[in-house]
Amino acid sequence: MKASLTACALLMAGALAATAAGKVEVRLRPSDESPVIEKEIYGQFAEHLGTCIYGGLWVGPESEIPNTDGYRNDVLEALRELHVPVMRWPGGCFADEYHWRDGIGPRASRPRMVNSNWGGTVEDNSFGTHEFFNLCELLGCEPYLSGNVGSGTVAELAQWVEYITAEDGPMAELRRKNGRERPWHLKYLGVGNESWGCGGNFTPEYYSDVYRRYQTYCRNFNGNRLYKVASGASDYDFNWTEVMMRNAARYMDGISLHYYTVLGWTGSKGSATVFGDDDYYWTLGKCLEVGPVVRRHCDIMDRYDPDRRVGLLVDEWGTWWDEEPGTVPGHLFQQNTMRDAMVAALSLNLFHTFTDRVKMTNIAQIANVLQSMVLTRGDEMVLTPTYYVFRMYVPHQGARLVPAEVDTPVRHTTDERTVPMVSATASTKDGVLTLSLVNTDLREEAEISVDMAGIKGSVSGAEILTASTAGAFNDFGKPQQVAPALFKGAKVSGGVLRAKLPPMAIVTISIR
Repeated sequence: MKASLTACALLMAGALAATAAGKVEVRLRPSDESPVIEKEIYGQFAEHLGTCIYGGLWVGPESEIPNTDGYRNDVLEALRELHVPVMRWPGGCFADEYHWRDGIGPRASRPRMVNSNWGGTVEDNSFGTHEFFNLCELLGCEPYLSGNVGSGTVAELAQWVEYITAEDGPMAELRRKNGRERPWHLKYLGVGNESWGCGGNFTPEYYSDVYRRYQTYCRNFNGNRLYKVASGASDYDFNWTEVMMRNAARYMDGISLHYYTVLGWTGSKGSATVFGDDDYYWTLGKCLEVGPVVRRHCDIMDRYDPDRRVGLLVDEWGTWWDEEPGTVPGHLFQQNTMRDAMVAALSLNLFHTFTDRVKMTNIAQIANVLQSMVLTRGDEMVLTPTYYVFRMYVPHQGARLVPAEVDTPVRHTTDERTVPMVSATASTKDGVLTLSLVNTDLREEAEISVDMAGIKGSVSGAEILTASTAGAFNDFGKPQQVAPALFKGAKVSGGVLRAKLPPMAIVTISIR
């Protein structure tokens, strides 16, 4: 079967016609009116969970692991290559039990706490406000703060904002006492996290009132302008978005959405590395279902906000598998395979098509947790297949979207979701067209022709990410099992780009 649809609709609908398998046509439709792909679509998420912070990002200045003021040098270098635009912290579920005053002042005297959400690990608070904001400065990224609404007070959140951003006053004096003279910049402020669940088990009606109250007292100091984000829905809870938009849209700049590619929330979630073909295609179908989910939430938002002032932030997304055997329960350490890389590429391709409403997404999480960028063990670091997708897609950040129509064979999964053989996304910036193509088929190569629609140029560079099996992954001692390589199979002639993609491959092509 073969579908002929726009890039957005392709990922959300079924087949329209039948033609020869493996033959794919892509038609670019450049327009000066196309939206710019928000660079924040490539946001990251760092929670106090397992070894994401401690051991992943932070080892402390006294560590024998090479570091800069306590931050791992190898991880810093890797993350800089991703041009990380924004990082969300300190949670997640941890955020609504985090009291910011515990994480300031001399590290040796900071109080300890039990991280009751994630394995009962004792948290020593050595990584707090100063450490997070200094990390964001080192990486050149925007901080995105998740405020404690579930167990915190209005005054606590208001004073945290003042501590971070005020030039003068009691909170600014306290900040200076702790070693930071000038305020930090804070744009993104989340008012609670998953308030329907671990963030307080609120009803949407009650939380909308709580949100209105808390955001009122989060002030703008000294020209710092907060972008206030309401805690939004999980997956298919469209009523939550309906109530929040009806009751509180005028008080928010954004609302969140969480969507995980997961089998379910009870019982086994399946192995990250051992799975069959049906599992592989089910995973891709489930990840692509974020398309119709986002569309329906956007439709609800459009009724209350037709000018699209309020952004939708998919600030938790990615795969969620069983923890690796032998790891600490509750720390959510999972391996990261070529299958996860496919989920990352397909999801990013799709998020590009919603950039008029979706203003940020944050993959979960940045290190050692769920679908991470890096894995660390002692002084070793491994880059994951997902990391490489993000690195290959850097040119799309802040580029103008080039809409693409794709005629592609499709496959129906065991639960009748639809997976296209080929997904495509394209963008232009600084005289360069970047085209990213994904062949999802496990067995068959894809012969692709791309109508350039008058865009002139030649291939100036191309990379491919593929592997021997969908379960292939990088591990300590074997860090290059899945890594990008030069791709020489693309050529522009007569206004058409032609490329032959091997099975299960992600390719990014630059045309100058």
